Amino acid sequence: MSEPFRFHTRLNLVELLGRRAGTVRELLTGIREVPGASIYHHTHRFLQQHHFLSPEPPNDFAYWISGSLGLNDIGERLASIDTVRYRRINDLRTRYVEILEEALAARRNSWPVCQESDEFHFMSCRTFIIPLPAVARDAGEFLDILGRISVNSLYYHVFESRLWLERGENDFAVWFEARGDHELAGALARLDPYTITLEGLRQEIIGLVRRHVQDR
Repeated sequence: MSEPFRFHTRLNLVELLGRRAGTVRELLTGIREVPGASIYHHTHRFLQQHHFLSPEPPNDFAYWISGSLGLNDIGERLASIDTVRYRRINDLRTRYVEILEEALAARRNSWPVCQESDEFHFMSCRTFIIPLPAVARDAGEFLDILGRISVNSLYYHVFESRLWLERGENDFAVWFEARGDHELAGALARLDPYTITLEGLRQEIIGLVRRHVQDR
């Protein structure tokens, strides 16, 4: 018998790191050197703040390079990274570094510098994980609670557990796998949460679990 699923939520405290970038090279150096929490913040901030938008808006790096430097080709390459492929934040960092290094090596002419008031400000995010009183002992209780939890809790169990906490898969897939529900766990693990709103994601998960319960 597996352990019950204990739902959590999180609160985020955004912090300025006191580091700025005005050119592509400065952005590259910053991405190399800032803590992983900063990379996570700049690649997931839009998802947290605009959870009703789908598909996901671009990451902050792509948004700044396109909007402030006018380098749309590089911005598009940064925006096209398939985040769901990555299981570790440093692997995602490496991919951003590779794209910017390739761009710098390929272009020999002068690079633009943003206006003084439009630099990229590196930020980070301190996350506080808060246990909820909601506990699911079976799939039925899980469905009931999943329909009522906040999008913050849903976000924590799907995004932060998989990439930031490096658990490999989202918490829901891990729990159903431990229960022996391998097919359902696999279906949950294959969901692409980056191409759907959080409310849409909630309904996708509910639908998968409900069909699993009905088929048993």
